[in-house]
Order: sequence, then C-alpha cells, then structure tokens
Amino acid sequence: MSIQTANNKPTPFVNDWDVHLYDHRHRYVSHLATDLLQLLDPQYGEHILDLGCGTGHLTYRMTGCGAEVIGVDHSVSMIDQASHLYPHQAYPQLKFAVIDAASLAMNKQFDGVFSNAVLHWVKQPEKVLEGVWQALKPGGRFVAELGGKGNVEAIIQGICEALDEVGYPENKAFNPWYFPSIGEYSTLLEGQGFQVKVATLFDRPTPLDEGKNGLQNWMKMFASCFFQNIPSEEQEYIFKRVEKKLRSNLYRNGTWIADYKRLRIKAVKPRS
Repeated sequence: MSIQTANNKPTPFVNDWDVHLYDHRHRYVSHLATDLLQLLDPQYGEHILDLGCGTGHLTYRMTGCGAEVIGVDHSVSMIDQASHLYPHQAYPQLKFAVIDAASLAMNKQFDGVFSNAVLHWVKQPEKVLEGVWQALKPGGRFVAELGGKGNVEAIIQGICEALDEVGYPENKAFNPWYFPSIGEYSTLLEGQGFQVKVATLFDRPTPLDEGKNGLQNWMKMFASCFFQNIPSEEQEYIFKRVEKKLRSNLYRNGTWIADYKRLRIKAVKPRS
C-alpha cells in the first residue's frame, strides 16, 4: 500500500505540540477510545487510515488484528515520536506520514478511515470529508469521534472571562476549535454522499491528570492558542483566575474534571 498525495510530499507545518506533555499527562485521549476502535472493527488484511494519529498508540493497536495501517498527522513532532516508538523495520504493517487532515489526497486506498479527538481542530470540515470520501474504497467506513456542541463550554467561558478581565479580549478570537452538533455534522456527511449509520452526542466528564495542576496542564497543552503573545508571567496569572472561576464546578476530590461532550459518528461510502 502506498501513500499518494497531491505532490507525493508531506506539506511542512509549524508545530507547537509538547509531545512529552501529551504522552505523559494526557494519555486518556487514546485510552478512552477503546470502544471507538470496536465500532471500526478492523479486520485482517484491511487497509486502515488513522487520521490525526498523534504519537501512534491507537494506530499500533489497530495492527493487532492483522490490518495494515497508515497514521497521518499534521504535527511533525507527533509523527517523529510515533516513528520512534513504532519504527517501520520492527512494525512492517505500520507507517506514518506528515499530512494535514484538510489536505488529504489519497485515492480509494482504504477500507476504513478512523479519527479520534482530532477533527474538532479542523475548521474546514467539508475539506476533511471530501478527502475521507476520496480515500475510501466503495463500501468503506468512516469512524470518528470529536468534540461536539457544548464541548468544554465551561472551560472556554472561564478562559474568555479571564482574558477580558486582564485586558486581552482580542485573544478570544484565537479559539481553535470546531464543535458541531449532530445535525450539522450529519448534514455535511450526507452532502458528501455518505450514509450515516451512527451519530450520537454524549457527555464524557473526564478527569485530568496531575491533581491540582490538571487544568493548567490541559490549558497549556490544548488551549495555548488563547494565550499567544501574552508574557509567561501574565499567563500564569490568567491560569489562576480561570481555576478560581471553575473550581466550584469542575474540581472534585482533588481532581479537575473537564466538561467534555463527544460527537461519535460512523458513516459508509455506498458501493454504487
């Protein structure tokens, strides 16, 4: 199986992900996806694309049934780490490449496309779905989970209020996320030609690692866009203000609980 892109070269991307922080403080991102993998149900000999694979832990798990899997991610550091953890020499059924989810250019290579906790970072969902459609064989399936309508709503509100209070209201415009409703995403899927088999939105209150520092670590990992161009000492002050605002609702028994809402979908590309 080959990776075919528009120019056969990965597009370079500017990366600011902290891979160490991601793998050591946010492992729940992949741990919570076990039943999503069951929904995909990869089979021996199938070709699977892991769209937004991060450091490759779920990509590797998909090879356990004998599937051939390619993991792609826009982050150079994530792919470097995945390739280090799972080198192709040792895991010949596993490949990694730097490719943007909104710029897929693969032609009918895959039996399944899988994506976990990625697509809410892409504000061009039509381009993502067009690329997924093109990558799937007729009869292929697309299984994904992403942040849905209302995801981390309390955290976003706390951050925006704190930015207003300390004099950085313009930074609210740096919100990096796209959290669609069931209806919105299903309409996009059907508009592309997919048959929607599963579409559900559900609450997933998620404990954050590192006890009292869990929310700060989460903001540094996932919400850093809001704090760009703010001096580090002021960022720390803002983090404290956000914590104070959210403590009564999201801090329980020494642990921060993120107010996640997840949208889970399974869609099929018709055979004809």
